[in-house]
Amino acid sequence: MKFVRWYDAIARCQQRRESYVIATVMGSAGSVPRDPGSKMVITAHDQFDTLGGGQLEFQLIHKARQWLSDHALSGTEFSLQKTEKIPLAAKAGQCCGGSVTVLLEMFVLEAAPLVVFGAGHVAKALMNILGGLEQPVIWVDSRPEQFPSADHLADNIDCRCLADPVSIIAGLPAGSELVVLTHNHQLDFDVLQAALSRDDFAFIGCIGSATKTERFALRLQHAGLSADQRSRLTMPIGLAEVGGKLPMEVAVSVAAQLLARKTAAASARMSADKSRRKGLSWKQLQEGLTGDAPASSDISL
Repeated sequence: MKFVRWYDAIARCQQRRESYVIATVMGSAGSVPRDPGSKMVITAHDQFDTLGGGQLEFQLIHKARQWLSDHALSGTEFSLQKTEKIPLAAKAGQCCGGSVTVLLEMFVLEAAPLVVFGAGHVAKALMNILGGLEQPVIWVDSRPEQFPSADHLADNIDCRCLADPVSIIAGLPAGSELVVLTHNHQLDFDVLQAALSRDDFAFIGCIGSATKTERFALRLQHAGLSADQRSRLTMPIGLAEVGGKLPMEVAVSVAAQLLARKTAAASARMSADKSRRKGLSWKQLQEGLTGDAPASSDISL
């Protein structure tokens, strides 16, 4: 596996919205494998860069992954910090004889994906936009030849070639956003019928003309979906203010609508948060810098 530096790993995790822990050597005594300021990044399944290997790294990876696991289903974004002091003696399987104090910073990120069905011209144009955003994207189609090669895709885009694209819907996490852009009207309908049967998706949108929208509304009603279920569908998808019929113009319209939703939700959360104090207090910063903070203490932001 290619060696990835910690700063590149952070950028990758942020774009994928994958929770991670930064481990930083803050201080050391005696003989130690890495100097203060050395960093590594740990996720639930990977680690990037190094703090010298051996038991030090093994223990830190174990602690970081346990910490991530404890907060995996939080449903919100937040960060926590704590310090760990690890002796490097024979008892720990290392003969350095020193000790290391490490700052662990955990960043829990929302992981609900944006799922795009269809890999036609509009979807390809949309990927050029989504690849620059911080959200995991699952791109679904039944035609493998429609997907570009992996080296032409951003890190946050995961291509899924499925014989039956509808089959993925049952296993998607709550809060997922679905954008339906397939090449087949019947497949569009099947995806929407399955998606609207769930009540925990954040957004369901489908491309379509006024005629297609009207026909789908009747078909969904005849299929037994309630008015409440049908009301969760946005069709046609895209901001009306963004005109044009070229693939990139439609893609911009769709992306603008998705971003507008996120901006409105973020503003609502900020309005609801009456707390004026954010982050660490001056006293906490002083204690951390002078080393007086108790080991293994969690500080919530």
